[in-house]
Amino acid sequence: QVQLVESGGGLVQAGGSLRLSCAASGRTFSSYDMGWFRQAPGKEREFVGAIRWNGDRTYYADSVKGRFTISRDNAKNTVYLQMNTLKPEDTAVYYCGAVVGDWRNDLRDSTQYRYWGQGTQVTVSS
Repeated sequence: QVQLVESGGGLVQAGGSLRLSCAASGRTFSSYDMGWFRQAPGKEREFVGAIRWNGDRTYYADSVKGRFTISRDNAKNTVYLQMNTLKPEDTAVYYCGAVVGDWRNDLRDSTQYRYWGQGTQVTVSS
């Protein structure tokens, strides 16, 4: 069982930055692939970024590539999402997900993830 807790959301002006954190329970965090997804009102949950269990590979949605960076600190059981040059269309609830690491995992597919956090709200004002 893995429990995930997101933090770091808030209200920011367009062009600003936020760093989201996702803290995981358990001693096997380093064996999990981790992903960030977001869901805006009235829309489906969409992929934002993901990182393999060993940190060797990262993946991003085209809409955030070059602005967002995902990273992890396995010693702290935490994955981060650094968000720069935020836009109003980035407004959403952001969720982190975890799945046991496997190169066959399609980390862009939300159905691959076994565990989810409760989400943190990010609001970008224009």
